[in-house]
Amino acid sequence: MLFNSYEFALFAPIAFLLYWFVFQRNLKVQNFYLLVISYIFYGWWDWRFLGLIFFSSGVDYLIGLTIDKSTNPIRRKALLILSLSVNLGLLGVFKYYNFFLESFIELFANFGIHLQGSTINIILPVGISFYTFQTLSYTIDIYRRKLAPSKDVVSFFAFVSFFPQLVAGPIERAANLLPQFSKPRKFNYLSSVDGMRQILWGLFKKIVVADNCAILVNDIFANSESYNPSVLFIGAVLFAFQIYGDFSGYSDIAIGIARLFGFDLMRNFAFPYFSRDIAEFWRRWHISLSTWFRDYLYIPLGGSRGTLGKTVFNTFLIFVVSGFWHGANWTFIVWGAMHAIFFLPLLLRKANRKNIEIVKKGKLYPSFKEVLQILFTFGLVLVSWVVFRADNISQAFHYTLDMLSFHQWQMPNIDFLKPFAFISILIAVEWINRDKEFGLDLSLVRNTYIRRAIYLAVFWLIFFFGAAQQEFIYFQF
Repeated sequence: MLFNSYEFALFAPIAFLLYWFVFQRNLKVQNFYLLVISYIFYGWWDWRFLGLIFFSSGVDYLIGLTIDKSTNPIRRKALLILSLSVNLGLLGVFKYYNFFLESFIELFANFGIHLQGSTINIILPVGISFYTFQTLSYTIDIYRRKLAPSKDVVSFFAFVSFFPQLVAGPIERAANLLPQFSKPRKFNYLSSVDGMRQILWGLFKKIVVADNCAILVNDIFANSESYNPSVLFIGAVLFAFQIYGDFSGYSDIAIGIARLFGFDLMRNFAFPYFSRDIAEFWRRWHISLSTWFRDYLYIPLGGSRGTLGKTVFNTFLIFVVSGFWHGANWTFIVWGAMHAIFFLPLLLRKANRKNIEIVKKGKLYPSFKEVLQILFTFGLVLVSWVVFRADNISQAFHYTLDMLSFHQWQMPNIDFLKPFAFISILIAVEWINRDKEFGLDLSLVRNTYIRRAIYLAVFWLIFFFGAAQQEFIYFQF
């Protein structure tokens, strides 16, 4: 079920009304209701995937309880390895089996050895990368004795399958989200209104910005050899805002819906295209994933505490693994490696934590130096997005090479004005509110009529300029 679908437009208000007016009195019943509607939401794509998420939830629920009770270090570690094996094993079979098999056969073919192997024709379960990492962090935290296991099976299953963030995040930590299922929830009007604002802005970013960009992006990348360099450059810029509008739009909608149901989810995007270097970009892009890898991979490996060589290795590893998390394609691995290379100069100069504060906080305009820093950082990200979007390494190489052939630029022969107009609105609104939690946070606008006029304008843009319904990009991951 898509957030931007008619089915969800019917599902959400019914779920909301029953949640607050029928099931509010009993917390356990309310949690069970959340579990049911979350399974309905998830099963809307393919009911067969419900067995997978139920199995994954059950394994980690039981292992979490057993690890906590055990005092034997060897047994505790064995149980943790079992949890990792089951979860990563499922992820490996559904997402990476064919990739590893084909790469293995191709590797031996380069040496004249021709092997035979059968790929499996299976559908990637929606959201498996997200809820797998969510349950893994739960088990790891229990193993580290940073978290007590849940003894309420309904609450735990509802935590894993919580429908607003189930299929594309944010990847929630159990320490943040799970306790919220144990506390009585009361309807909060102000929080709900704030959630509606964030949902509205998320829909604008998805339906107006991302989906309008997608129309041109799909055509340009599918026929990249037919277009001149200027069009290819436009296609890359449009994809940069398509993926941002699509993914951050999903996160805004998810966080907003969670607020309607009395839950607080972690922030997943913090206006990343206003970053002044790559390190700042990664502190602002897909925050739930980057912090997950930091806490559960980078730091356990030693982080930056060892020698320079080890620090560089750990940095490359976390970026490459982050790329591989996105999908079974060499383009994602190269994309991750590119960001590691972009990050390396900052690491060597110990300047990776230089830009912590919001750019020009409290002021309207950035300095000329900051403008150049933002544009340079966006340029690096832009080139990497070409690799991310390309079907294969060959297309990524030729697309980038042709795009950067500035001497061959011509007048673009496509109509790109409409999506760029929407991008301009997005940039302007988010720049003004860059110190807020999301773009349409109008808490400082005291005049009720002005606020309503802005909401009406955004709604009008969605209604009249929303493109044809398209799935969210990160559903494929």
